Amino acid sequence: MSTIVNIHEAKVHLSRLLEQAIAGEEVIFAKAGKPCARLVPIAAQKPLRKPGRLKGKVDHDFFEPLSPSELALWEGR
Repeated sequence: MSTIVNIHEAKVHLSRLLEQAIAGEEVIFAKAGKPCARLVPIAAQKPLRKPGRLKGKVDHDFFEPLSPSELALWEGR
């Protein structure tokens, strides 16, 4: 749900509007009744991937081709 507030009200109640945005609510600022800006929470950033995290944890057997019986199981035969 979003709340629409005019610019003057936004100036007066900015702290309250920020709390609403942090809680996940979208706040829309309007000037002369026309929407002109949005206040939304910042999405959590995904953690950066670290290449080589599995180094030494996966052996060469992992990359061996599947036997015909294992392949049949994976394919649902």
